[in-house]
Amino acid sequence: MRLYYRYLSMQFKSQLQYRTSFWLLTLGQFFIPFSVFAGLYFMFERFGRVQGWNFYEVALCFAVIHLSFSFSECFSRGFDAFSSLVGSGDFDRLLVRPRTTALQVLGSKFEFTRFGRLAQSCLVLALALAHLPIAWTAMKAATLLLMIASGISVFTGIFMLAATLCFWTIEGLEVANIFTDGGREMAQYPLPIYQKWVVMFFTFVIPFGCVNYLPLLYLLDRADGHDILYMLSPLAGFLFLLPCILVWQFGVRHYRSTGS
Repeated sequence: MRLYYRYLSMQFKSQLQYRTSFWLLTLGQFFIPFSVFAGLYFMFERFGRVQGWNFYEVALCFAVIHLSFSFSECFSRGFDAFSSLVGSGDFDRLLVRPRTTALQVLGSKFEFTRFGRLAQSCLVLALALAHLPIAWTAMKAATLLLMIASGISVFTGIFMLAATLCFWTIEGLEVANIFTDGGREMAQYPLPIYQKWVVMFFTFVIPFGCVNYLPLLYLLDRADGHDILYMLSPLAGFLFLLPCILVWQFGVRHYRSTGS
């Protein structure tokens, strides 16, 4: 972890070398998601409720998934930009260093300008919580934190899977955005508004439903069954990360240098 924090410090200092650019990019990242949130607001302003869900309930769903995505995009950017390491042959240098390749790739790139997106998500979260009559307990507070952490794990796992493909394709594949950007857009709404096969896929294959929707039912006292099952459902996000790590290790073992 000391090495990881050293990576963080070095990248943060390097990005602050151009302070005006850094703060303008951060400001831009703050305002960009507002267009999506404004669309959400106007939809509910027109229709009132969507399949029994009001605006602030969906805003909570929106805030949690965007917080998770922003954290992952900030601190797992190394996997998202991994194709450049493979294409240039720089990944060879990582293989001869006495640290795991996953840690080195994770620390190779951070996007601190995503703090703007994080700030916007925090504002939406505060707005939603201020208008929802949630009877807070220590368990519910822990569940909310677990939802965010689990979402980070899912997005990081997807970035890792997309990076693993680069061992065979050299360049990153845009199809991975279906599960990152597309998954974020899908998970910002409650799952019942989608068709059954979509719900099944994003619950049992890529567990966005376990990260966001099921624990949300527990927070809003809508759970139909044992509360503990809904509360612990975000653990599926951490379990999802395990096979992603195994796939990454498989890709590293079968890596062949580009020779550049």
